Amino acid sequence: MLQVFTKLADWLTYSVFGMEAGSHLAESVHFFIEDVSKIYALLLVLIYVIGFLRAGLNTEKIRTHLEGKHRFIGYLLAAAFGAVTPFCSCSSIPLFLAFTQARIPMGITMAFLVTSPMINEVAVVLLGGTLGVPFTAVYISLGILSGVLAGMFFDFIKADRHLKPIEHKEVSDDMKERLEKAAHYKPNRQERHQYAVNEFKSVFSKIWLWVIIGVGAGAALHGFVPESVITDNLGDGQWWSVPSAVLLGIPLYANASGVIPAIESLLDKGLPVGTALAFMMSVVAASLPEFMLLKQVMKPRLLVMFFLTLLVLFSSAGWIFNLIW
Repeated sequence: MLQVFTKLADWLTYSVFGMEAGSHLAESVHFFIEDVSKIYALLLVLIYVIGFLRAGLNTEKIRTHLEGKHRFIGYLLAAAFGAVTPFCSCSSIPLFLAFTQARIPMGITMAFLVTSPMINEVAVVLLGGTLGVPFTAVYISLGILSGVLAGMFFDFIKADRHLKPIEHKEVSDDMKERLEKAAHYKPNRQERHQYAVNEFKSVFSKIWLWVIIGVGAGAALHGFVPESVITDNLGDGQWWSVPSAVLLGIPLYANASGVIPAIESLLDKGLPVGTALAFMMSVVAASLPEFMLLKQVMKPRLLVMFFLTLLVLFSSAGWIFNLIW
């Protein structure tokens, strides 16, 4: 099926545009056409399917469900819930704040906060389409594991001591009744279809340009950057290259659609898998705007611990996969 996009790129690059096979420009253009067409097609199908399935989920009901679970099960469920929510690192914050105001244990909220921006339908589509199913499975597993470990750690250190005081407003009887109705409402097939269509329009309108930018950067790397530039500096898997990649990625505010196509080119040029994985995790799961938003509820000490936790988790994942992959 994916060969259709390769043939389309072949036809446009060499027949329509008449470019010389093997030239740097032709390789870049071919890479750009193949990846953009493939990503857009996969997004069209999978965002709709995932949106249709997710239309049956009720976030209020899930949030209530998390409160009564065994702590470890709570970590796992929060991480899994984060994996099916279509949020970037900044847009995860409102739901994180809602969890905090609902007095859900800190570890469970942190498990959600770490996992939510890392895993979503966009990341799954792009990873599966560009880097393959094995890499995608590894990334998803690491994302959920990172969330669970972060939740366990923040509960162990009793991180709730470092939260800023939060005003807990009384909920009116009318609002309680509305929330109760929403928790039990089951959308029909037509409503789920409309939700999925709207979900695709919403997601695609936000990321189509990022796909162009990300694939464009990847195409430039693919066609014009010599392999030696990557392999000589990061290709030997030096221990310091992994935390350096994480530190480089955290200030970059980008989502999966912008960074994954570039990662594909870096891997083709010889960047070790673990280093690429650590960089990708840090870019999509953390950002400076996110830390600024978290200042609303976290004291400086907790913010620093959150930053160091992400650095350790992502660097450890990178080191392990540089050794075994």
